[in-house]
Amino acid sequence: MKVKQSKIKIIKWTARIMALGLLLFSLPFYFGYGNPVPFLNPDYSFLDNLWLLIFPLVFISLALGWKYEKIAGYLLIISISTGLLATVLIENEFIFEMLIPLFIGILYLITAFNKENET
Repeated sequence: MKVKQSKIKIIKWTARIMALGLLLFSLPFYFGYGNPVPFLNPDYSFLDNLWLLIFPLVFISLALGWKYEKIAGYLLIISISTGLLATVLIENEFIFEMLIPLFIGILYLITAFNKENET
């Protein structure tokens, strides 16, 4: 099924604008966390360290999606899903805020696969 080019353009720019907004909003929090290097502080739990590994991947993927949507989409979905699954299994909680970058990853993949289907 072909999706109109105008809809793909809207999806692409929605993902880009959301990614840029998320980067500008969340990077100060990440660096304000204190010591964003995982496994350096013994006071951090396993989940803290896991998320400190995942967040740089998320930030890189959000920026990478401007040029390479497919790679960024896969990186976002895999890394965030891993963190969410670990959080649910270990602490029996779900971090709803992480659905935003997960949604951006899905939008990146929709854009990338529709580009492939054009050619």
